[in-house]
Amino acid sequence: MNRLTVSIIILFLLVLGIYLQSWVSQKAPTAVQQTEEAWQPNYQARSMRSTLYDEQGKVSHEVFAQKMEHYQLLGFTLFQLPQYTIYVERQDQPWHVVAKEGTLYDDNRIQLETDVEIHSQTDDGFVRRIKTNFIEINLLDKTLYSDQPVEIIGRDFVINANGFSGNLATQTYEFIDHVQTRYAPN
Repeated sequence: MNRLTVSIIILFLLVLGIYLQSWVSQKAPTAVQQTEEAWQPNYQARSMRSTLYDEQGKVSHEVFAQKMEHYQLLGFTLFQLPQYTIYVERQDQPWHVVAKEGTLYDDNRIQLETDVEIHSQTDDGFVRRIKTNFIEINLLDKTLYSDQPVEIIGRDFVINANGFSGNLATQTYEFIDHVQTRYAPN
């Protein structure tokens, strides 16, 4: 080796020796603090009731929950035993939704889990009740989606499927995997 190569190696080792101790001792406390802070709810509520309105001032949906926790950094709100009333274009025909757990995201999408039931509040609707263990509802356009087994109950029929998508306003439904339909007119 020539003297230039040895000088460069010695200079590199000297710089490495000086800065190695500071590089090893540096930690990322901000990332840990943000992570811990994110898992702490910004606020909590018990027996919470809320009414939300659309741009025209009409009631869009109402929510009641036994317990609610809002996580602003994570962008969602958790509900225990949520009860939603979702209003469609005709305000006199709302849908009532109950579940054991729910998660509302910042984009007005709610995912409901465990014993989910959706009831029509009118007697003249095609579908009267929807039952499943998971459903995702877009509260802005009133659309539904589930990839879990679902039971749709009407006046004279019961439809079982493994997943579906639908629209509460237009009452149109599409089954992912239709299993069975029982029709029994009165």
